[in-house]
Amino acid sequence: MMQNADVIVIGSGIGGLVAGALLARYGKSVMVCESHTIPGGAVHSFSRQGFHFDSGASFYCGLSDPNSVNPLRQVLDVLGETVEAVRYDPFGHYHFPDATLPVYGNLEKYRSTISQISPQGAIELIELEKRFLSLYEGLRGIPTLALRADWKLAPILISRYLPSLLKLLPNLGMIQASVGDLMDQTVRDPWVRRLLDLECFLLSGLKAHGTIAPEVAFMFGERTRSIIDYPIGGSGAIVDALVRGLKKWGGTLRLGTHVEKILIESGRVRGVRLRNGEELAASIVISNATIWDTYTQLLEPNDLPNAYRQTALKTPAIDSFMHLHLGIRADGLEHLTGHHVVVHDDRDITVPGNTCMISIPSVWDANLAPEGHHVIHAYTLEPFEGWARDSGYEEKKKERSQSLFRAVEKVIPDLCDRIVLELIGTPLTHARYLRRYQGTYGAGIPAGQGLFPSCHTPIQNLYRVGDSTMPGIGVPAVAASGILCANTIVDPNQHLNYLFCKAD
Repeated sequence: MMQNADVIVIGSGIGGLVAGALLARYGKSVMVCESHTIPGGAVHSFSRQGFHFDSGASFYCGLSDPNSVNPLRQVLDVLGETVEAVRYDPFGHYHFPDATLPVYGNLEKYRSTISQISPQGAIELIELEKRFLSLYEGLRGIPTLALRADWKLAPILISRYLPSLLKLLPNLGMIQASVGDLMDQTVRDPWVRRLLDLECFLLSGLKAHGTIAPEVAFMFGERTRSIIDYPIGGSGAIVDALVRGLKKWGGTLRLGTHVEKILIESGRVRGVRLRNGEELAASIVISNATIWDTYTQLLEPNDLPNAYRQTALKTPAIDSFMHLHLGIRADGLEHLTGHHVVVHDDRDITVPGNTCMISIPSVWDANLAPEGHHVIHAYTLEPFEGWARDSGYEEKKKERSQSLFRAVEKVIPDLCDRIVLELIGTPLTHARYLRRYQGTYGAGIPAGQGLFPSCHTPIQNLYRVGDSTMPGIGVPAVAASGILCANTIVDPNQHLNYLFCKAD
């Protein structure tokens, strides 16, 4: 077959777009195949009746900060792309059963609000913050854009980043430690411990003892040292910038192009076959599908060593979601803030329906809604098991979404009188539109119980990116997975030459 591209990327989530756009910047011919008619994966935006909704992520840091160490920002710089964003602080309000806490990026304000609820807890938190920020300062000295996932990383670190490595030495024990391990050493106050569990849960889908310390160090560091901002145009504006970067450097994006199989010959990838029967040839294929979808849907069982395949498919997955997208009248809501997290009661915060995340991005970008209106996206964890599109589906959907309505009513008490558009999504919706195994949020590997898989697979020139690869869940993490993969594919000098460079 005549080669259609050097690299075919399956899926246009953040990981896939970052990997594809960077490889195009490095001089590879790249084709990104997306099954959906909208790019972006879990970060895509969609519109209904003049309301523009985020489908997933809505919290960002550093988009408008040239000094941010956010991997996504680093990639946009190399591609010569920017995203206009609105700065704000506090970045949200946490509504616990016994108190509401405004959460600031500014550490002094953050501690001050906590001290009003738990003076002793605020004091105990200071030492933990110091350790997180120390780790962050060490990590930020080695830009993600310099990293790769093979042995060639070692000479790069030694030759170019030795001072930063030495700075990291005092914090080496924290690299694989859990936030819970560090919390146990410094924080005894039950209220602050619950707060830290919530912060970790929002970040990784796991509580403090399941979340690795570098994730929270990065979160605290970016909140404190950089800018909390929201992209004008919604999360889709980030996707648009990556697509522009891909195309600017010669890459192509094919929407509505469903890859049915990855084609393997003699243990080596040779391309993909589409649902319509068309075959596309490439010497390198990158799957932005989850580990479960890649290894059960895109590959035949005998394409992989059986023991490897079985182990990979046992990777634990975090539950799916219930989603609530609303368009509401905005009269009388002039002081509304954009992010809220509601914990309904004293049950475990991971209990489905108990912790609800709410985003109202039209607070920052009025163009996301018709004049005089707001858009709302609320979501909560929901197991995939037991859901079926049967005669009881609509009733179950209504019943399981009630915790979301109650959560939004904590912020907007007369919500029901304001609704002009209502969309409810279930795990089946999540699985259908994102083509994700059981609609999962991503892999949930607790700290100390294993590492996220790297971008490598046992098949020559088949790679993976996304939230079931290193370094894990969240937009910065999946952007980093795309960087690691793209850099691993090319010679070190190719990616180091572009470090911090702008487009010509």
